[in-house]
Amino acid sequence: MQLIQQNPDIHDYLGSDQAVDHWHQLVQETAETLWSATGDAYSYAKTAFEFVRDTIPHSADSGDLRVAWRASDVLSTRNGICYAKSHALVALLRARGVPAGFCYQRLADDDGANPAVHGLVALRMPGSSRWYRLDPRGNKPGVDAQFSVDGEQLAFPVRPELGEVDYPEVYAAPHPATLTALQESADRPELWRNLPTAL
Repeated sequence: MQLIQQNPDIHDYLGSDQAVDHWHQLVQETAETLWSATGDAYSYAKTAFEFVRDTIPHSADSGDLRVAWRASDVLSTRNGICYAKSHALVALLRARGVPAGFCYQRLADDDGANPAVHGLVALRMPGSSRWYRLDPRGNKPGVDAQFSVDGEQLAFPVRPELGEVDYPEVYAAPHPATLTALQESADRPELWRNLPTAL
């Protein structure tokens, strides 16, 4: 799929905001630790992806009822759903100069019911003009998302026959619908009710 960079200025994909607070001390310290173990942008991006995927449980898998949405809070609480984990990964990538943004899918149950928007990350390696999608939600039986800039290996390939959609846009900031759901939910059960069903 051809991804569409929503903002023409690549520098927008290196900036910070209230959700992608990569200036925060914890984000900076985490990025420094991961960078010191790698030393180049490609290895760092892979390590940062695996760090978020593997060491921050998806709250639906862990049973954690807290709702984190700022990247620094996700790293601090080691908790978050796909949107929140995407905020953390984008912050870590941008902290080391790797342009990164947000992509989304519309997914559903096996019968097409209960559609919801799922959050992904897109990154552009320095020197490249191509975007690559990654899914840091966290692996479990039946889910095997991997870091790849050759061919995507996402957690959930879409099933168009069920109304599922790959949205091609790469956003510089979290989509307002996803950010609002996180910010206005007191706990994960409320968040589940607030998840957007489409963009």
